Amino acid sequence: MKEKKERVSSMIEPSINSLLEKVDSRYTLVVATAKRARQLTDGANKLTNCESDKPVTVAINEINENKITYIRTKSGIK
Repeated sequence: MKEKKERVSSMIEPSINSLLEKVDSRYTLVVATAKRARQLTDGANKLTNCESDKPVTVAINEINENKITYIRTKSGIK
């Protein structure tokens, strides 16, 4: 008899839908997250109490908590 494996929840917090409410497009979300993660990697201070030390996770939480903003320019996002 095979054992049933316990399924681990794969829900991401914060959800993509809640993050998309903070920005104008998926593109903006990806670029803003990547740019902020790079700043964190380069030594910028965290603006959130997120327990993770992973730059992308911290950046996502900062976006979700409205701790960072972005400016759309002709050449991209600033």
